[in-house]
Amino acid sequence: MLYMISYDLKMPGRDYSALYATIKGCGAWWHYLGSTWIVKTSQTISDVATLLRSTIDQNDSIIIVDITGRTRDGWLPQKAWDWIRDNNG
Repeated sequence: MLYMISYDLKMPGRDYSALYATIKGCGAWWHYLGSTWIVKTSQTISDVATLLRSTIDQNDSIIIVDITGRTRDGWLPQKAWDWIRDNNG
């Protein structure tokens, strides 16, 4: 599955390294935009959400969306579109 993870972290100066390590541990990942990651993983979206919830504060926000096979558009460098295409299958 290919998931897009986006978040809004409310605690300036807090160490969110556990969040970033957990995202990277889900599988192949791409991170070009500040608070958005794309991961390729065999885990369910609920499993990923549970893992990530344990690494953020209660006032933080996070969304995970399945983008497998979805139509996409936006303004990104070609290498980003290449990564998405190559990992969406």
